[in-house]
Amino acid sequence: MKVLLVIVGMALVTYIPRLLPALFLDRFQFPAWFRKWLQSIPYAALGALIFPGVLLVEKDQPLLGLAGGLMAFLLSLLNLHITLVMAGSILIVILLQYFFF
Repeated sequence: MKVLLVIVGMALVTYIPRLLPALFLDRFQFPAWFRKWLQSIPYAALGALIFPGVLLVEKDQPLLGLAGGLMAFLLSLLNLHITLVMAGSILIVILLQYFFF
C-alpha cells in the first residue's frame, strides 16, 4: 500500500505542473520576444543533454565524439532527415576509429 501511495504521489507531483500551464497560459498574451525565447528552450535543453555525451563517446578520445557531433550539425544544416543525420555521424565516428585511432 505504501508503494502505491508513493507512485500516486509522484504522479501528482509531475502531472500538476504540466496541467496548470495547459489550463491557464492560453488566456495570457505574451510579447513576441518572450514567445520566441520560450520556443528556444527545447533546443537549449536538448543541447545541454546531448553535448556531454558527445564528449564521452570514447573516454580517451573526445575528438571522435566532437567529429560525430560536428558531422551531425553539418548534415542537419542541409535539412536532411534525422535518420540520415544520425547515420552520417555514426559513420564518421566508425571511419575515424578504423583509419586513425
